[in-house]
Amino acid sequence: MTPPSRRGVLAAGAGAGAAALLGVTGTATRAQAAQAARVSTAPVPGAAPAGLAPYASYWFPDTLPQGAPGPGITWRSLKQWTPESDPDLAHNTATVPLAPRFTPVPANAGGRGGQARISSLVSFGPTAQNPSQGSATADHYALTHWAYLDELVFWGGSSGEGIVLAPNAPVIDAAHRNGVPVLGNVFLPPVAYGGDLQWTRDLVQRDSAGRFPIAEKLVQVARTYGFDGWFVNAETDGGDSSLASRMREFLRALRAAGAPHGLRITWYDAMNSTGRVGWQGALNQLNQEFFEDRAGQVSDTVFVDFRWTPQSLAASGALADRLGRSRHELWAALDVESNGWNSGVRWDAIIPRDRDHVVSFGFYRPEWTRNHLTDRSPGAFHRADDRFWTGESLDPAHPAPERGWRAPATAVADRSTVAALPFACAFNTGHGERWYEDGEVTSDVPWNHLGLQDRLPGRRWAVDCAGPRPSVTLDFAKAWRGGSSLLVAGSLTAPAVVGLHCTRLPLTRSAVLELVHATEAGTPGIEVGVATREPAAAGEPVPYTWLKARAGASGRAGWHTSRVGLSALAGRTAYGLAVRITAGGNSAVAWRLGALSVRDDTARRRPTAPDALTVDASAQQDGKAAVRLSWRRATGPVRHYELQRLLPDGTRRFLGGTCGTALYLSAVTRAGREPAAVFEVRAVDELYAASAPAGTTLTWT
Repeated sequence: MTPPSRRGVLAAGAGAGAAALLGVTGTATRAQAAQAARVSTAPVPGAAPAGLAPYASYWFPDTLPQGAPGPGITWRSLKQWTPESDPDLAHNTATVPLAPRFTPVPANAGGRGGQARISSLVSFGPTAQNPSQGSATADHYALTHWAYLDELVFWGGSSGEGIVLAPNAPVIDAAHRNGVPVLGNVFLPPVAYGGDLQWTRDLVQRDSAGRFPIAEKLVQVARTYGFDGWFVNAETDGGDSSLASRMREFLRALRAAGAPHGLRITWYDAMNSTGRVGWQGALNQLNQEFFEDRAGQVSDTVFVDFRWTPQSLAASGALADRLGRSRHELWAALDVESNGWNSGVRWDAIIPRDRDHVVSFGFYRPEWTRNHLTDRSPGAFHRADDRFWTGESLDPAHPAPERGWRAPATAVADRSTVAALPFACAFNTGHGERWYEDGEVTSDVPWNHLGLQDRLPGRRWAVDCAGPRPSVTLDFAKAWRGGSSLLVAGSLTAPAVVGLHCTRLPLTRSAVLELVHATEAGTPGIEVGVATREPAAAGEPVPYTWLKARAGASGRAGWHTSRVGLSALAGRTAYGLAVRITAGGNSAVAWRLGALSVRDDTARRRPTAPDALTVDASAQQDGKAAVRLSWRRATGPVRHYELQRLLPDGTRRFLGGTCGTALYLSAVTRAGREPAAVFEVRAVDELYAASAPAGTTLTWT
């Protein structure tokens, strides 16, 4: 395998690893790298009053660079960090626990459970000024194919900004809702990109008691912010075997401190046992001590450098076997940053079709699915992202003939967390052009916030139809709640079965299923499918029991609610959900699913309201304000909180949502001559029921 032509790969950092992006190579100095970082992170002109915006955290281990940081960059020492001194802590703390998940029978015969897994190194934004809680744009890498991921690395870092990155809360909350662990990033850059060996020494320093203070800080950060461990990438050359030994001891200390809290470590194949950086493209005698040494486990997984060959991966897997470790704890690196599904990959070296998988694999920068687009609208992004993960057929149950790209859905079993009642999905992807509530627009401001994302169907889209296959897409032109809905459109000559969620839902006598849907063309009949057993084998049809969706109340903007009682299935388990659409004649159909829920039909209580909504800080300028608000958590289960503004005419406008208890508003505009802006926050439960509000005001000056 030819090494990537761009050594931006794991060398430059993402977004703010601007040295590589601007062509700094060879003998580049730290000053040049820092200047490149300044270019990439300059504040946007004309923004709201500055100074209050919270950003994802980043640090140097201890020693700071010489000189001064560029605009918008803050240099911080991790060794000096404490939760009490962190002004953005409330905005950066994730609250969704890591959900357990299960592996359904795969949708196709190639999908395998218990073999290769997938890691993904993703840059969701720059290192500096990466918003803590989303932003006012729909142009965002709103990852939704969590079903195929085993680990997400919050990629980034640069010598001009910081080299230890903590993931922001929306990414953690979305990943955890889908059962995916999230790792922060420790990036010790190559010298060519401004790396300083002092930072490596700082990372592995011991105190007078023999402890590793930075290891203890890394565990404290992960526990405080709510994520799951660290990706450690030591690429600064110039060390020796003594430094390598110290690094191994540091990893062991980090793992020992983090293991009681479920934290994990992924080691990148760069530094080897000599202390020098020599990318092996393998697990071998030069680097195995960072994975497993004579005393036992050192790291949980190893990200094998892009220089791998079929022979080196086979040898790596065999070595893992001899060490008593799983060969699937090795990620073979795949660089998809530049070419996405056009990347040349020797798939049979990793996930052969005709024998057991050799190792697992890791994508570097799969956000190519967004970055390469000319049209970066949400719909265009999701069409591209579905193709990347599912393949050209856009149907994991019916894979297209392989033409070079081996889509994950054709080789790796999907997983799900939908295993308890109540369950609901409004097909909200975590970004959109508008915000909808009960089918009506309550904000026309584009937005993104992954923490508000629903648990979407993992298989996009499994469709059975004897006639032409309809188009099935996540659509942003209309929604019941959030920013998107599921649109099924096409000329149906036969009923079309659209698979939705794989589940493990225990059904009771009072269990009901509800659909909120709208018909935009044709007169389709709708049935609901509930599978009370799984297919006999991978790729076999899901054995649904079909139930007529009883017409219910008509709602706003053309939406209707249909209810299906599940009492006849009481005592059984729902293994899958689907809808079957039958056209009224051979006419074209456009049918939209806005929400799906399964719950016990018992008396429902509104969530308990939060309280003590407070304006913590504000900055006003020319009738516009930047505002930080916080509140006390509601008692009882809460999915997320939503903040609204009560306008002088009595209408409400959605301002934002979060899973935590603090929210930053970048641009609140005065309404006419109102004396004060009125804010309300509500708790929202798993079925999207909202609590009574807690309120506060901001007086205009």
